[in-house]
Amino acid sequence: MAFNLKKVLKALLLSSNQPLSIKDIQGVFTRFHEQQTMPLPGIVTDYAAPVETVGPDDVPVAPEESIEAPVSEDIAAVEEPVEAIIDGSEDAELYQDVPSLITTAQIREAMDVIAAELRAADEGLLLIEGSSGYRLMTQPRFARWLRILRQEPPPVKLSQSALETLAVVAYRQPVTRTEIETIRGVSAEAGVNKLLERDLIYIVGRADLPGRPLQYGTTDRFLEFAGMKSIDELPASDVLSSRQIDEWLKNATNAPTPTDADMGLPDEQLPLEAVIAAEAEAVAASTPSPDSTAAVEDTPLPAKDETEQPTA
Repeated sequence: MAFNLKKVLKALLLSSNQPLSIKDIQGVFTRFHEQQTMPLPGIVTDYAAPVETVGPDDVPVAPEESIEAPVSEDIAAVEEPVEAIIDGSEDAELYQDVPSLITTAQIREAMDVIAAELRAADEGLLLIEGSSGYRLMTQPRFARWLRILRQEPPPVKLSQSALETLAVVAYRQPVTRTEIETIRGVSAEAGVNKLLERDLIYIVGRADLPGRPLQYGTTDRFLEFAGMKSIDELPASDVLSSRQIDEWLKNATNAPTPTDADMGLPDEQLPLEAVIAAEAEAVAASTPSPDSTAAVEDTPLPAKDETEQPTA
């Protein structure tokens, strides 16, 4: 029977409470082959009697009474039979014909098969590949049962403000709080403190700026929170690209007044002041002046012809 890599990997995943990287798994197989070639420790069963040297010629002389060497408990334990790994037929697929080299492609292929089987079984377990390696996790729909078992309160959701702050840190890291506030336009102290408490961001260092402000970046917990293996899997964003924001921050203090073209208006569009002046002139032209109204009132009406008209 051929060696079953999938069963071995599943056993390693179930027995580990930490993520297993490909390097860790390859190290397990390396140590397995080292143990296979290592000889069993020897068993000491005889001890030589002590020898004394007496006389000018240093001739060894045996003592009159043989003194038995003391046997410690550790040595006595070694004398017990050592049981090696049993190569029975039931373990042939686990311990026989183990390849000396397990490639990364073989491990990934076996992990993909395990993940597909767990999803198809729908028994509450998922195989997730994170930034630190592979690990078994419970499905999110069982989260309430786990909180009851651990006596944990329900998780508190992040506010919209905290999510916006987290997005700025993720795309701009390392980033200072001043840059976050400049981008968002509001204070970021509460959002930064909340993200630090949740271990979603951490202090990377200090910026080479006046005052040496703190710089923030995302943690591995953020990658698990977002379901990503690395920060490179963030969706592309032209709005938060480093180059554009750097140029915007540089020109934020002395930004020129936007023109009609910047605001998306056609070039022939009149400025607002010109439009208001034109409307005022039109209103003034349509409204009669007081002098003209008085002149109209002073003009006598034509006399009425009082001549009787013949009746029909």
